[in-house]
Amino acid sequence: MNRQTQAPEGSPVPEPPTRRSRRGWRWLAGFLFVVLILVVGARLAFSWLDPFGERTFDRSGPVLLRSIHNLSRFEAATGNFQVVVDLEKDAAFLPDAIKGTRTLFVGAGNVDAYVDFGALAKDAITVSPDRTSVTVRLPHAQLEKPNLDNGRSYVFAQQRGLLDRVSDFLSSSPQNQQELYVLAEKKIAEAATSSDLRARADQNTRSMLEGMLTTLGFTNVVIQYSSEP
Repeated sequence: MNRQTQAPEGSPVPEPPTRRSRRGWRWLAGFLFVVLILVVGARLAFSWLDPFGERTFDRSGPVLLRSIHNLSRFEAATGNFQVVVDLEKDAAFLPDAIKGTRTLFVGAGNVDAYVDFGALAKDAITVSPDRTSVTVRLPHAQLEKPNLDNGRSYVFAQQRGLLDRVSDFLSSSPQNQQELYVLAEKKIAEAATSSDLRARADQNTRSMLEGMLTTLGFTNVVIQYSSEP
């Protein structure tokens, strides 16, 4: 015969395993929810307080005007140039992965061509007795130094060896980009010299003077440059 054992009166009745399992999952879910709330709150507070955030203060002094120079030249033309500088530095007896750099730098800037009216001789302008003809003798156009645009000039790609990375990391003043800018300016200046920028400036200066002098009443305007007879 099967006998059913009854718990003595006054003793606690054990809970079924299913109920204990459900209660454990509830406690675990509640614990994970509290942890999630704490993590999200801490992250929001950290981003709001931003203890390691960087702030910028401009403590520069006022701009001082050192001098003013009168200009007597005509800006006749402007050339817009762009060059990709590929600068590589290698070590004699070490592979590039250990020691060596290669940088691709995009340099963009303008070169102005101008005619200097301040260098005109006293007899540079000859007017006929009847004041109908005028001859102007000018020097040829010159080129200004290239003016690189910092907003359009940037390092496109760079490869560095292990020793170079460590050196830049430990250095208080890592390698700057001055050499890249100087090289880009040199290449742009060479390109401007070999282009027709000065010829275009001479042509624009001629057209400007012819129009201006014709407006003043001269019917015959002759523009000569220093290399012309």
